[in-house]
Amino acid sequence: MATSAAGEPANPSNTRLGWIGTGVMGRSMCAHLINAGYTLTVFNRTLSKAQPLVDMGARLAQSPHELAAQSDVVFSIVGYPSDVRQVLLDPTSGALSGLRPGGILVDMTTSEPSLAVEISVAASSKNCSSIDAPVSGGDRGAKNGTLAIFAGGDEAVVNRLNPVFSLMGKVNYMGASGKGQFAKLANQITIASTMVGLVEGIIYAHKAGLNVASFLDAISTGAAGSKSLDLYGSRILKRDFEPGFFVNHFVKDLGICLKECQSMGLALPGLALAQQLYLSLKAHGEGNLGTQALILALERLNNATLGS
Repeated sequence: MATSAAGEPANPSNTRLGWIGTGVMGRSMCAHLINAGYTLTVFNRTLSKAQPLVDMGARLAQSPHELAAQSDVVFSIVGYPSDVRQVLLDPTSGALSGLRPGGILVDMTTSEPSLAVEISVAASSKNCSSIDAPVSGGDRGAKNGTLAIFAGGDEAVVNRLNPVFSLMGKVNYMGASGKGQFAKLANQITIASTMVGLVEGIIYAHKAGLNVASFLDAISTGAAGSKSLDLYGSRILKRDFEPGFFVNHFVKDLGICLKECQSMGLALPGLALAQQLYLSLKAHGEGNLGTQALILALERLNNATLGS
């Protein structure tokens, strides 16, 4: 954000945006920013994945450092904590090394709370700010601009970025640096057991001889209704396993959750079960499918296939 506008809410005339990571989620999120009139510079390790955004008017940077030098606020949504560390904190190519004083890093990757705190400390040492702002809502939420955004860091900075966040969904301030990540991990724990319940209910209905589509429609407005059912019920029946969120990334998220549970002394058996089932998908080479592919693990356990 330009120094003269540092205390003002972000808008296209005072804030240049940078975006690292233009995959399934990032591509749609960036499109909302371009359509709102923001000057946007993008970087993706696979440059071809950024081409649709360049065609919309985004600038293409050759490194996170180069991108940050052209930006007031740098967003990132990449795969793993190691990727976050590389694109933001690498001393020569990372975004922070190219960001000018007063700049802001916003990491929207689901990552480790301790890393969010580390990034915040590093940003502060350069007179910059850092917000951890992971999201929930999958590919549809990204496309529709209806994501739930969990923000940790300086609340005043979050408020200044509200106009940008509102283009992608609803921002929820969760507390100091790292709290956005903790909120997202709790979200993933909730989703994990919900998904297990959904696919177990589907398998049970199938074995009982019910019309599974009619069953899902019947429960959708009752107490068993859920966002997971809305997003994935029909996809499961169509055997559409295209990723709105990758199995590999969910395994990563649940692994972070379990690591945090160990440090907290928490026993969450539902989380542990879900992670084992998702690990079985990865072991079968299904890590690049969407999380709704959990049905495949239950089909294998029960020697049953929907529709057969």
